[in-house]
Amino acid sequence: MNANHVVFNSDGTKIAAGSSDFMVKVVEVTDSSKQKTFRGHDAPVLSLSFDPRDVYLASASCDGTVRVWKIADQTCVTNWLLLQKCNDVINAKSICRLGWQPGSGKLLAIPVDKVVKLYRRETWDHRFDLSDTSIAQPLNVVAWSPCGQYLVAGSVDGSIVVWKVETQESIERTKHEKNYSICGLAWHPKYGQIAYTDTEGNLGLLEDIGDGKKPNDKVASTAAKDYNDLFDGDDDDYLNGDAIEPPSSPTTGANEDHGDDDDLMPTASHPRRAMLDDDDNSLDIGMIKANCNLLEKDDDDDDQTGGFPALPASSTQQHFYDGPLPTPRQKPFQPGSTPAHLMHRFMVWNSVGIIRCYNDEQDNAIDIEFHDTSVHHATHLPNSLNHTMADLSTEAILLACESTEELASKLHCIHFSSWDTNKEWTVDMPKDEDIEAICLGQGWAACATSALLVRLFTAGGVQKEIFSLPGPVVSMAGHGEQLMVIYHRGTGFDGDQCLGVQLMELGKKKKQVLHGDPLSLTKKSYLTWVGFSAEGTPCYVDSEGIVRMLNRRLGNTWIPVCNTREHCKGKSDHYWVVGIHENPQQLRCIPCKGARFPPTLPRPAVAILPFTLPYCQVTTEKGQMEEQYWRSIVFHNHVDYLSKNGYEVDENATSQSVKEQQELLMKLFALSCKLEREFRCVELADLMTQNVVNLAIKYASRSRRLNLAQRLSEMAVEKASELATALEEEEEEEEDFRNHLNAGYSNSGTERSRLPVRNVQQDEEMEDAEETDECEEAEETPEVHKQRPNPFSKGVTSAEVTTAKPAVIASSSQGRVNPFKVSSNKKDPLVPSASVLDNMSKYSKKTSSSSRAVNKQNPPVIKPLIPKPKSKQASAASFFQTRTPNSSEKAVEERQEKTVEERQEKAGRESPEVKVTAQDNTENKRPKTGFQMWLEENRASILTDNPGLNEAEVIKEGMSRFRVLSSEERMAWTEKAKGRAVNDLTEDKKRKRPTAAEDEAKKNQEQKSEDSNLSKKTKTSGQSTNVRLSAFAFKQS
Repeated sequence: MNANHVVFNSDGTKIAAGSSDFMVKVVEVTDSSKQKTFRGHDAPVLSLSFDPRDVYLASASCDGTVRVWKIADQTCVTNWLLLQKCNDVINAKSICRLGWQPGSGKLLAIPVDKVVKLYRRETWDHRFDLSDTSIAQPLNVVAWSPCGQYLVAGSVDGSIVVWKVETQESIERTKHEKNYSICGLAWHPKYGQIAYTDTEGNLGLLEDIGDGKKPNDKVASTAAKDYNDLFDGDDDDYLNGDAIEPPSSPTTGANEDHGDDDDLMPTASHPRRAMLDDDDNSLDIGMIKANCNLLEKDDDDDDQTGGFPALPASSTQQHFYDGPLPTPRQKPFQPGSTPAHLMHRFMVWNSVGIIRCYNDEQDNAIDIEFHDTSVHHATHLPNSLNHTMADLSTEAILLACESTEELASKLHCIHFSSWDTNKEWTVDMPKDEDIEAICLGQGWAACATSALLVRLFTAGGVQKEIFSLPGPVVSMAGHGEQLMVIYHRGTGFDGDQCLGVQLMELGKKKKQVLHGDPLSLTKKSYLTWVGFSAEGTPCYVDSEGIVRMLNRRLGNTWIPVCNTREHCKGKSDHYWVVGIHENPQQLRCIPCKGARFPPTLPRPAVAILPFTLPYCQVTTEKGQMEEQYWRSIVFHNHVDYLSKNGYEVDENATSQSVKEQQELLMKLFALSCKLEREFRCVELADLMTQNVVNLAIKYASRSRRLNLAQRLSEMAVEKASELATALEEEEEEEEDFRNHLNAGYSNSGTERSRLPVRNVQQDEEMEDAEETDECEEAEETPEVHKQRPNPFSKGVTSAEVTTAKPAVIASSSQGRVNPFKVSSNKKDPLVPSASVLDNMSKYSKKTSSSSRAVNKQNPPVIKPLIPKPKSKQASAASFFQTRTPNSSEKAVEERQEKTVEERQEKAGRESPEVKVTAQDNTENKRPKTGFQMWLEENRASILTDNPGLNEAEVIKEGMSRFRVLSSEERMAWTEKAKGRAVNDLTEDKKRKRPTAAEDEAKKNQEQKSEDSNLSKKTKTSGQSTNVRLSAFAFKQS
């Protein structure tokens, strides 16, 4: 059973414990085999108190009784039924801490409800009660002053009252600033100070506790009489004056004369301050000790004579510093470890595995366990060097120990992923330099020492760079090429720590990301965990349970992503963090009931907590969607970072996240429309992609908000223009880089002209195959809206549409990889996309220099990227080789090299406009889908039934009718389209490239057709159309 209260006797030779098994045990400290058991209580024991003379032992219990035991024969001398009965300590209204009067032990003080009852020794009769009007809740604990003259009591609501026992009057009052329950009180053995603790673990101090009696009191006058021989007449005035008697004491009647001093003096009518200014009215500590010793002498009927232990203090004023106090610096620690003084402890628990340390009489060893046994098998190591720090990665195990008188501090590494036989190495630190923190990364190890140095090593043991820290280290963490160091950047005050953080990248291009920036912590808290998410984002946790993550998108600032205290059931419960995952969003931690860290046995269970950003009004629909949107943004910042550093990312997960973000924005847009917040709608549209902005324009139009639709159309034009400008800048950077690489090489003109150019016929074949696949998918699942440029969006003029040059950007058609392009949540506008509301023929994305493409899109779904090269040399190589999507295309290219050269020379002689027109002609020859063939034959009937429809609405109506057809009929149209596509492809291979004049004529014809379509009036939408649009806008694809 757990002990509820443990106390020592006055000389420290015996210890008593009361537990929930209803028993009290007394054990000799020097020989634990000598035990005495006291049985008699019928409920768990609340508290115990030794008689100062070691004759009796008092105990209080949940059964409502207070018993006095004779220690020698283990018998109950007396008992009183004083307390309210309960079944467990946790349900007790008071913990009832008892107290014997020091020295003689004549009185036993028992806190009972709102009073303190005092019983006389031997006779066990009730003498009197001590009470005060300021006590509103039951008293928890009492404590006697060392002299036995004063008694202090603390209540469950934070009240603390001091009585002078002889006069039974209260001389001090104070109240806990947060009303926490007082659970412990202790007097200073020499000075008039009282230390107290509350149930939240705070420690407080009351100073200048003194006597409130008049100087003609027996004790005060006796003290003055004995001191007459030591001081002259002037000093007599000090002893008999205000130094002992507070002028505002209720017994003097001098409140009016000294009203100015009332706020400085601890009285029965004014609560005392936590710290008092020292002036002429301050209490004298020497006199308090003199009074205490004199009373003890009288009570014990002792005939000793002699001086007092200290003389009265001088009347000279002493000024106290009343400003903020410095906070003790937090000691270094390893993330995921439990305190080093424990015999069984966790040296580290992270996402790779667990390292436990056992240091007891039987064994001093280290156990290493991997979560994934395919990384490495479990290992048992002897701990002969007494290692106190450890870290674990998928490559190595790192251990460190402090220095001793004989041995230096050592860093020991077990590189189990090494391919050679010697997998261990050890490094000794210089003399008087101790390792204080260690960490592992990908191919490197680091340690921070007491000399304010960080030492870097390779995984094989080669010493690398050394750099200095601005202050003592607190903790370190590593992940991949990243190293994060937390250190003291100064002295904190009022309970706050002053920490700084350095974040470095130790790859080929070493750089410092965070340059000693201040680390944000909750007020009066300290650091408890620091590390990286599984995806490589720096994170840390403070003692208040706030989890913060680095937001690279917002200038490397820290954002709180979770408050673990919100998930705790009790005030003393905590969560011990062991890992963070961004995809899926998981905070992996261990619940600790009544503690801050878990025991090693039994094996703790890991819990998963959700992340929640502290946004306002998350209970409302708007606040909830805003929190979800920005949380999705924050937790996908790692995709940009990984892409920039050459890592391959899961494009499917990225596409899904972008899709969810755009859906949340569209829902917020619709909600703002309903609330008639049009300005807010424009702000939301600014966060949308180009395609979703077009959808918002349609939604605004159907909702009869024409002003909003017009503003959104202008925004769409601006976005398209910015996108086109960005693409041109990327092309220029790519061209400059390519020219720089070509500067030192002497390739033949034929090779330079041939390699970067793709066969036009190959392009046609690829486009035909892609178009056929997309059309089949659109026919089979027409509800999935692939995004395409929409030439019918409101606000797009016919001139803007006609000036758009339908030419595919050269870098895309040639299959090159842009090493300067960053894969992010912004979508690649070159990715082909489709939408059932748009024209089924494909439009190109590039615009002329005078007018940018209005229909340039930002589709939320990114097609899988080619794995990025790891270095610039690899990037350079990619410019001199042709991308080959499949083997057949490669074969065609080899057979037609000569044709490519001829066409390249011919293309070089043509004007840019002719090139664009020729490419446009190639795109427009793509095969038609089954739906397009069906629409051509049934367009007339649709226009007859609905004469006011424009082109986009005709397509939409046609799609709805096409869906109604039976699967056999739709399949027939699809087969018909495929058959025609094969014939067209064969003819295209035989056909020569069209002339520039033919392309120009066809282009003019298309422009006329588009102008006529755009000039048509839009049909007024009815209720059914609004319903259909709403369903479309929020449909889950």
